[in-house]
Amino acid sequence: MANIKSSQKKNRQRVKREARNQARKSAMRTAVKKVRSAIGAKNAAGAREALGEAVQLMDRAASRGTIKPGTASRSVSRLVVAVNSLKA
Repeated sequence: MANIKSSQKKNRQRVKREARNQARKSAMRTAVKKVRSAIGAKNAAGAREALGEAVQLMDRAASRGTIKPGTASRSVSRLVVAVNSLKA
């Protein structure tokens, strides 16, 4: 543990930030898994519904700096293509 007061505060902030980012990433990954499982089950309606939630979580994580914006954009794009291929 740091001895300097400002270092102690920075450490407390880091712990909170890591927990917050970890929770966001975990929720995002779970939402993506739901979309992929719906795609695997050929459930177009379920996939579309899960896609909405996944996109929202990814965009929120990107806007808050948990993941990079390009990563979010690429992931959303690939999921949308996969969901759209169900009805084709």
